[in-house]
Amino acid sequence: MKQLVSSGEAANILGLSLQGIHYRIKKGQLESVKQDGKIYVYIDSSSIKNQQQNTKHTTNNQNNNTSPNEQAIHMGELALKSKDEQITILKKTIKFMRRQYTSEIQRLDKNQQKILDVFQSEVDLLKSAFNEMKTLYQVEHKEHQEQSKEVSHQVGLPFMNLKEFFVLMRNYNKTDNQIKALILNRVKNGDKRFIYKKETKEVIIFKNDFLDLI
Repeated sequence: MKQLVSSGEAANILGLSLQGIHYRIKKGQLESVKQDGKIYVYIDSSSIKNQQQNTKHTTNNQNNNTSPNEQAIHMGELALKSKDEQITILKKTIKFMRRQYTSEIQRLDKNQQKILDVFQSEVDLLKSAFNEMKTLYQVEHKEHQEQSKEVSHQVGLPFMNLKEFFVLMRNYNKTDNQIKALILNRVKNGDKRFIYKKETKEVIIFKNDFLDLI
């Protein structure tokens, strides 16, 4: 049967320091509960009884068989033993904390490297997309410039509207249907004198005698 005692009483019963009791609680070697902010430990009743008997027996033996000096030496040895145990516990605690700290640092380093790798991948992707768009823009811009130069050169020449062209062709005894078919045919064949603008659906006709069309 187990009995609930304070951590200080548990230390006395088990012959340990308070640090030793807390260390064993942390490791799950002792069952404990926390009440009103204090820690209580479950101890076997047999251990308590044996401790009481040992304490009584030790006290009697000390009173009957030891001198004050021997008692002082014995107490000093117990104090040293308790101190050594505390030092051992502290060393283990420090070692554990150092191991945890090292593990956490390594974990953070790995996460940081993963973030940097992802970021670099995104940067490389953006660079690639930018270079591709730049190349496409340069090609389109060059084509546009060439077209603009060609049109600008041609627009700089005198031109006539459709009405004027129809009047000219009629003077050559062409019917309206013939004139329309002639214009369509010239545009399809790429005659530079006839330019069809898709944007405005307009035909630009540069002035000429057009004798070759009569």
